Amino acid sequence: MTGCSPSPTAKHSNPRADHDEWKRLLADAGVRDARLHDARHTAATVLLLLGVPQRAVMDFMGWSNTKVAERYMHVTAAMRDDIANRLSGFLWTRE
Repeated sequence: MTGCSPSPTAKHSNPRADHDEWKRLLADAGVRDARLHDARHTAATVLLLLGVPQRAVMDFMGWSNTKVAERYMHVTAAMRDDIANRLSGFLWTRE
């Protein structure tokens, strides 16, 4: 992935190359078109679903502010259901 390779300073040399490479990858995979920015939300949410600690997600994604993480990491319906089921099991389990 030539366009996605960062420079030695960890900065992308050409943002347009990243965009073009992303669009090519989507087309090659035969999936619907999406913004590259949306992939960051998906990646952060998947890491949250996997139980990766927020601080580790922040480091991986290159964020230093928790407000950014809160904006990108989305709580899903499956997460809410899991919380409700765990809480129910904790509260209503009889010995």
